[in-house]
Amino acid sequence: MEKRDIIAIGASAGGLAAVTRLFGGMPKGYAPTVFVVIHTSPTAPSVLPLLLDRIGWLPAFHPSDGEPIRPGHIHVAPPDRHLLVHRDHVLIRRGPRENRTRPAADPLFRSAGVAFGSRVIGIVLSGTLDDGASGLRAIHRCGGIGIVQDPSEAEWPGMPRSAIERGEPDHVVALDAMPELLVRLAAEPAPPSPPIPPDIATEARIAELEFSTVSDDTQAVAKATTLSCPECGGGLSEIRDGSVLRFRCRVGHAFSPDSMEEAQAEAMEKALWVALRTHEDRIELFQRLAAHARERGQPHLAANWDRQNRDARENAELLRSVLYKPDVRRTSEQKKP
Repeated sequence: MEKRDIIAIGASAGGLAAVTRLFGGMPKGYAPTVFVVIHTSPTAPSVLPLLLDRIGWLPAFHPSDGEPIRPGHIHVAPPDRHLLVHRDHVLIRRGPRENRTRPAADPLFRSAGVAFGSRVIGIVLSGTLDDGASGLRAIHRCGGIGIVQDPSEAEWPGMPRSAIERGEPDHVVALDAMPELLVRLAAEPAPPSPPIPPDIATEARIAELEFSTVSDDTQAVAKATTLSCPECGGGLSEIRDGSVLRFRCRVGHAFSPDSMEEAQAEAMEKALWVALRTHEDRIELFQRLAAHARERGQPHLAANWDRQNRDARENAELLRSVLYKPDVRRTSEQKKP
């Protein structure tokens, strides 16, 4: 009889403290197979396994691509790599970012749901924006259990709040109550897993393909739009995930709603800074051309360059007034009540 012995955890800002507290409360003798994604710097060396090892619950490590799954261990996603699972081994992929991050929780959750069905317990902890919400819903649809940290106690409530709104969690609990809940769930037999929904299986496969062409897979689960991918500029397709719209591009970049909004805001800000720099260059150009015209005794031409200089200055001031507003870059986390 199968047990709920697979735990997949996703976290971001404040996640290390949350995971440390959670693992520190785990009882001895409880040894599930654990997979952890925490959003980290893609370039800094990772000491997460060392830090989690010191807690003394289960041994933690960064798995290699194709390495067999180690029961009773904590498998930690390496920096700048997605962590995916099959029935008996892990996959480490440097594929397109999801929700603007790599590693991301959604690909791990989907792969765990496809591989282990009702044996999976997905957990979303502290973090910003909405990574993990779609993946938690995928675990639920594959027969697994979803648990979310109570947003009121999370250092950053964005990920827990989004998971509650969109991920169909079974439990919303404080961190200190989570170990007891996990032990109780582990003692119950896992029900038979339902058939894996084809859309979840397809999206799990997309994450495995790294940078291979995935347009056929994307079209199988999504509908084309006129939107552009903020990461690569390619065309985006929309995925109707329950009541929520998500987006994927042809090469595999994926966005949940808050992540898409944040990516577009960042792209817009970059475009505004480029426009401001261009207008500053035009101001200097028109000044030089006007001065040169005066030196050559061409007052009418100089006046024309002066007019264009004034127009460029007005445009530059308008851009500055937008860029320097205190709320020009409010994140989705800040917008939520």
